[in-house]
Amino acid sequence: MRTARDYFFITFGMALYALGFCGFILPEKVVIGGLAGIGTIIYLTTGIPVAISQYALNLILLAIAYKVVGKRFVIGTIYGATMISVFIGIFQPLFADGFTHEPFMNVVIGGACAGMGVGIAFTHNGSSGGTDIVAAMVSKYTNVSIGRMMLYTDYIIISSSYFLFHQIDKVIYGFVVLILASYVADMVINTNRQAVQFTIFSTKWQEIATAINNEAKRGCTVLTGMGWYSKREVKVLLVMCRKIESVNISRIIKSIDPEAFTTQCNVNGVYGKGFDELKVKMKAPDHSLIHKTREEPPQHITPNIPPKI
Repeated sequence: MRTARDYFFITFGMALYALGFCGFILPEKVVIGGLAGIGTIIYLTTGIPVAISQYALNLILLAIAYKVVGKRFVIGTIYGATMISVFIGIFQPLFADGFTHEPFMNVVIGGACAGMGVGIAFTHNGSSGGTDIVAAMVSKYTNVSIGRMMLYTDYIIISSSYFLFHQIDKVIYGFVVLILASYVADMVINTNRQAVQFTIFSTKWQEIATAINNEAKRGCTVLTGMGWYSKREVKVLLVMCRKIESVNISRIIKSIDPEAFTTQCNVNGVYGKGFDELKVKMKAPDHSLIHKTREEPPQHITPNIPPKI
């Protein structure tokens, strides 16, 4: 279920994507992946604004997806698809001349903005539609993953621009945007999920654990170990926190025991209470197999013992 905060950030992400596309990529006539790339081809050949063709194609794909993938996917996608077309429709005439006259700089800045916008929207349960819809429909009936299908579709769209305009440099710029946008989107998504794990060895472990509970509002797990050099039992604290909270926890440790032996490492995901929800689709149990197991008693198998000679 989306909140007002989610809708705000989805809107902001789509606006950032549209700004990067209309202000930096489209003025260079570079065809990128997704429906924005198909809209660019239509715009360069017919003059129809990208927002109109992009939204029309999104609606067609969503209508097909309604029957193939389901109502929930369509409802979750239509808001982002609408917002991205609205912002592209506003920004395209405003930034028709672009911001700079350096093609490669425009491509880099535009790709970074597009990737950041997609990443922000994705972390708040948003989607811009386009190749996401095609990938979701294909992955339902084949073993091809959604990410791989999106990549294949984007490659086809970008490569097709060469046969229309015969400009290899524009094709290369399109692939640069694809790679850069994907990388930046992954960074935004992983940074949002990134957490830190502390392992703390200290004689003042009780004070440190209490301070982390009360001041940092994080839990601690107390492990029992043994120092092999001293042959003494030691207590070890295990703490999980968000990356932005790590400085505060480090200060707590140092203020109580400056001699504490501490290790800190990054983890890409922490799931459970106080962190992210583990979103894994569970398989439905095979009830026929359960009933069969209950009805049939276990059979005793006599081992095949070779005869004595």
